[in-house]
Amino acid sequence: MKYEHIIVFCTVPDTDTAHKLSKVLVEEKVAACCNIIPAVKSFYFWEENLQEDQELLLVIKTRQEVFPALEIKIRENHPYSVPEILALPIIHGNHEYLKWMDDHVRSRK
Repeated sequence: MKYEHIIVFCTVPDTDTAHKLSKVLVEEKVAACCNIIPAVKSFYFWEENLQEDQELLLVIKTRQEVFPALEIKIRENHPYSVPEILALPIIHGNHEYLKWMDDHVRSRK
């Protein structure tokens, strides 16, 4: 089954990056909406060392068909060399909200 709508998670290091990236994604119409969730504590290994960082999480609502363009925009505007860009399908949702998403994300068809 192919899902048309997706949620993308992307962590960022600071508020300025979160705001800049969110605005770019929405203005370029590769995202209908970006939510910024502050105060995310991340633990991970990087270059063989355990890292503990305070980050923010972007919750990005978009369509599957524009994911490649969204990924490019994130990579172009993200300070990390390997940014987190994870997409999950939206299995069910408010029909009116999904229609609103469709109206605010440019079609790639």
